[in-house]
Amino acid sequence: MKARTATLGMAAALTIAFSGEAWAHAHLTVAAPADKSVVKASPAELDLTFSEALNIKFSGAKLVAADKSEVKTGEAMLMDGGKVLMIPVPAALAPGAYTVEWHVLSVDGHKTNGSVSFTVQP
Repeated sequence: MKARTATLGMAAALTIAFSGEAWAHAHLTVAAPADKSVVKASPAELDLTFSEALNIKFSGAKLVAADKSEVKTGEAMLMDGGKVLMIPVPAALAPGAYTVEWHVLSVDGHKTNGSVSFTVQP
């Protein structure tokens, strides 16, 4: 019985340890423009808010138009204590669909990536 209790205790401890580690990654919590949104005007910047602070040297994003061409953006910077990746959009975007492909490295060393899309209304 003691061996069984010890085994169950160890299994529970390992489960808790590994589940905490899974939450340590920087997860995208808010995007502006929002994912799958339709905006009436071209955004002046793209704001990606994460669950934890980022390392700017290894974090960034690119803006891709519907024809798969990359749209020129300004240099990404961190705001709000390092949790918001802000990408300036220096020129007005033409009406159409766009995808923001992002990759980040959290300050604790975990990499994540993903994408959000939005459409600029004609």
